[in-house]
Amino acid sequence: MSQTSVVPPVKRALPPLMRLSDAAAERLRHLYKTAHAGQLLRISVTTKGCSGKAYDMQFVEAPTEGDEVVSDKGLTLLVDRKATLFLIGTQMDYHQTELEEGFVFINPNEKGRCGCGESFHV
Repeated sequence: MSQTSVVPPVKRALPPLMRLSDAAAERLRHLYKTAHAGQLLRISVTTKGCSGKAYDMQFVEAPTEGDEVVSDKGLTLLVDRKATLFLIGTQMDYHQTELEEGFVFINPNEKGRCGCGESFHV
């Protein structure tokens, strides 16, 4: 009798849950040292707008049982566990222009956005 060997399937590494751009890391580092010292940024996805989903950010004192802890560029942020499937592979960036500034999300899971940019769908 010949023996057949079973080759285990090759597992692909999952992309990081979230990454920070250099600009986002710089801004978040500044916020953690000043107005939000001792707090962490929690990112979640809510139901909102004409496309159905929106990013929500809140500063909190500590992680909860429902948070995934993400570390990138020496910083820690939290992601609501219910939002992880919507956010896998997302990069958080920070843009500043003469008229506005803020964090933006480059999310490979988005299939579209509403016209005003307030919400997205997957």
